[in-house]
Amino acid sequence: MCGAVRYTAHGVKPQASACHCDMCRRWAGGPLLVADCERLEFEGEDALGMITSSEWAERGFCQKCGSGLFFRITAEGPMQGETSVALGTLDDQSGLTLTREWFVDRRPDVYALEGEHECMTGAQVFAQYGSAVGVSEAE
Repeated sequence: MCGAVRYTAHGVKPQASACHCDMCRRWAGGPLLVADCERLEFEGEDALGMITSSEWAERGFCQKCGSGLFFRITAEGPMQGETSVALGTLDDQSGLTLTREWFVDRRPDVYALEGEHECMTGAQVFAQYGSAVGVSEAE
C-alpha cells in the first residue's frame, strides 16, 4: 500500500485461490485471495517483516503500513518454499481465475464467492496436503 516494499513475482500461476481458515481471515480481514508463484524478488527488504504464523508456514508483510504480501510453506517436505502472493498486491491481476476455495466449512455466512471452482473443507485440505507439511486437522 505504501510502496516501502516492492517485489517482482516470477512465474505467477493463473489459478487464484481463496482461503477461509481462521488465520487467513484474521490476517486479511476476509478471505485471503492469492496466486502461487515460483519466486519473489524484493526491493526495500529493510521494510519487509516476517511472522512465523504456524509450525509450517510464514507470512510476509510491510512493516511500515502493515500490508500483507505473501504466504510461504516453511515445513520440510515436497511443498517447502511454495509461495502465494496476495492478489491485492499485484499490479496486474488480469488473466487470473479463481479455481479453489480452502476451508469452505469455516467461511462465514456473510459472503460467498461466485463461479464454479473446487471447494475444500478443512478435513479435505489436511487429508490431501497435511502430510506434505507435517500437520493434521487436530493441530
